[in-house]
Amino acid sequence: MTTEESAQQIVSKMYDNDPFSRWLGIERLRVEPGHCVLRMAIRREMLNGFGIAHGGITFSLADSALAFASNSRGRHAVSIDTSISHITPLREGDVITATAIEEQLGHRIGHYRVEVRNDAGEMAALFRGIVYRRSREWEV
Repeated sequence: MTTEESAQQIVSKMYDNDPFSRWLGIERLRVEPGHCVLRMAIRREMLNGFGIAHGGITFSLADSALAFASNSRGRHAVSIDTSISHITPLREGDVITATAIEEQLGHRIGHYRVEVRNDAGEMAALFRGIVYRRSREWEV
């Protein structure tokens, strides 16, 4: 099995056991070791009192992208520090894409950047995450 096939199997296993990501309506567009692209649509129940997407929605999409990208290397990884900057408001019907990029991978720590863009390609949010890589391997 190639590393790409292994990454896809790990992410499929994670997604199948992740009711929240499924509730969000996340689609997996691309999965490779250390890299993940996800897409979802903003629904009415995801809006806040201003009629724009609640910040937790973009955070959650980016967090899922971080989880999938960091675990796709084969070891269990959990976030230990995350932050997000909200740049462009999102509205009902917007389709957003999160791209997780591995910036640094060490034996125990990994650093990731996740760009969340709207369907016009504009940056909607920028998320940064640090993960702790456990010694436990994924069984695929």
